[in-house]
Amino acid sequence: MNKENTRFWILVSIVAISGFSQGMLLPLIAIIFENEGISSSLNGLNATGLYIGILLISPFMEYPLRKYGYKPVIILGGLLVVLSLILFPFWKSFWFWFILRLLIGIGDHALHFGTQTWITSSSPEHKRGRNISLYGLFFGVGFAIGPLMAPLVKVNEALPFIISSALCLIAWVFIFTLKNDYPEQTIEVNSIKETIKRFKKAAKYGWVAFLPPLGYGFLEASLNGSFPVYGLRIGLDISSVSILLTSFAIGAIVFQLPLGILSDKYGRRNILMIILFAGFLSFMAASFMEESIIALTICLFIAGMVVGSTFSLGISFMTDLMPKNLLPTGNLLCGVAFSIGSLAGPYIGGVFIQYFKTISFFNIISIMLLLIFLIVVLFGQKQTSAKKETYFNS
Repeated sequence: MNKENTRFWILVSIVAISGFSQGMLLPLIAIIFENEGISSSLNGLNATGLYIGILLISPFMEYPLRKYGYKPVIILGGLLVVLSLILFPFWKSFWFWFILRLLIGIGDHALHFGTQTWITSSSPEHKRGRNISLYGLFFGVGFAIGPLMAPLVKVNEALPFIISSALCLIAWVFIFTLKNDYPEQTIEVNSIKETIKRFKKAAKYGWVAFLPPLGYGFLEASLNGSFPVYGLRIGLDISSVSILLTSFAIGAIVFQLPLGILSDKYGRRNILMIILFAGFLSFMAASFMEESIIALTICLFIAGMVVGSTFSLGISFMTDLMPKNLLPTGNLLCGVAFSIGSLAGPYIGGVFIQYFKTISFFNIISIMLLLIFLIVVLFGQKQTSAKKETYFNS
């Protein structure tokens, strides 16, 4: 039991450092490119490199995880992130940085897929919400601290990248202390045909649960990748943008664990419906309060409190719906859904800022949350009933 606890805390600590590097990169590069005069749509396009990397590697992740186990996948992912971060200061080029972000996407996905599947597979059902919320909490802590590195660009552009790569390297070393383990081995993963069949089966069980991670990916990437540009254009300074992003992230940290525990008690779907609707109201309120930094900070803090757990609750909901032998596939598809949302977020956000100057940036986020809320209300119960039917028939 002690070894399992040690492993759990090492895994979530690694995720925290990964969150830090992601939280730093999005606003930092957005601000650097904005100061260079690069358009908001191209700025958003560059941010998609991270998520294109995740999508490119996703179909090939499950086989090495099942064959070699969790540890080698996490080690290789961490190494790729460290090396990519080190290379940023060497050459400031739009396409070179795009490729580095793509490589970080591949490394981060390997790291998250390995840690996430390891935690969901080894967590007992009565502690699943708690454990996944702690996973999200540690990622959120890292993500909250990340944007605070953006003002260091005034001291030296290379400094934030050096700090981030050093922290990732320290976390990476701890992976070697873990004993390797493997997911449940009851299905073949060798052929593309089998992979597609498994994806279809997992989607049948858990498609509703994939939408909250997709929504959170859109929200997080557009907020951190596009909002800095929007903020600068409506007259905010870099420090104010960093504080606003951090207030959202701190809000997410405050309620991550309580919401996970509540979901264990009252059901994942019920808590998801409440937080999605509350998130819609929070961002809608923010769209009317852009003139006041204090009001915006409060709105984003409340929004973080409610929707900051959307990703971790979506994973927990997926784990409830998915047969255990399909958990690696379900976790993979949660990652894919998150990536699709994250891929769309910065680019749509950038285009929105460029062409719809009279409409608040926060409106696109609030509408997206409302749509996911309606789908969870209408179809979430049906998916839960389908899972129960499967249990009774097996």
